[in-house]
Amino acid sequence: MPMTRAVISAPDISGGLAIGEVPAPSPAADEALVAVRAFSLNAGEVRRALKPAERWHPGWDLAGVVEVAAADGSGPAAGTRVVGFAGVAGGGWAEHVAVRTANLAPVPEGVSLAQASCLPVAGLTALLCLEKRDSLLGRHVLVTGASGGVGQFACQLAAAAGASVVASVRRIEQASALHGSGVDEVVLAAEPLSRRFDVILECVGGDSLARSLASLAPDGVCVLYGNASESPTTFTARDFYQGGGVTLYGFFLGTDLPDRSAGPGLARLLELVRGGRLRVPIEAEAPWQELPELARRYHDREITGKVVLTIGDGTSATAPKAG
Repeated sequence: MPMTRAVISAPDISGGLAIGEVPAPSPAADEALVAVRAFSLNAGEVRRALKPAERWHPGWDLAGVVEVAAADGSGPAAGTRVVGFAGVAGGGWAEHVAVRTANLAPVPEGVSLAQASCLPVAGLTALLCLEKRDSLLGRHVLVTGASGGVGQFACQLAAAAGASVVASVRRIEQASALHGSGVDEVVLAAEPLSRRFDVILECVGGDSLARSLASLAPDGVCVLYGNASESPTTFTARDFYQGGGVTLYGFFLGTDLPDRSAGPGLARLLELVRGGRLRVPIEAEAPWQELPELARRYHDREITGKVVLTIGDGTSATAPKAG
């Protein structure tokens, strides 16, 4: 049986993570076989991977080169550089991954595979959460957990759409990560807010969510996509419903993708990166053998931006494709 190497997460592995041999994937007719060159980390998969309840193969984001095109003729041809969403079931942290062509997008010249690998979960979450409200032009937007990957993408996208953006961070030193992101104001998560917002992207939960619910402008929407604090939320109901037509929307990428396809959204984000209109907040990049340590640091919030792991010599992941 053909084999490939992949990241394995299991209760009997010290630290939860190891690289080992697994059976090579057998693509379905609508799947391309991708030779992975880079992947990035996301909070949900890292949290589960470091303390696994059962054996599984982590990985949502990946970027690489199509090794075998889809048998049904859909998707990119062999040899094409691509970025892909492996799906919430995981499996993307591997040398070879079978990916639905609907969840792939070709990576254009001028964009590295390392940059592209950060877009599937963080980029799409920021993009789709902001689209829960019509035109952002002239709107007031609050982004909590703004120094993280989703937060930094969201601040840039909201500002580019014409919104006034307030970024909320845990520590004032995290504000430096937002330089050049179009943010109008940075506030600390423990501080009261001086105004109300049309759109709030909320990922912290706990007291932060309570503050967000009380800070919505009439007809405003709070999009909840995470609970980084892992804390319950207690809020005063009157503060929420007296806002006037306000909405709390629970966002989950696995069910909120239009037509269950990541490809179109990824293509939009890639074009923004290619044109210099979207900065990819990579804070750490290393060979995938360093995954256990970097995953721990990411989980412990020693690193708040995106973490990229490369497979192979890293050249094809870091250097944009030559013209």
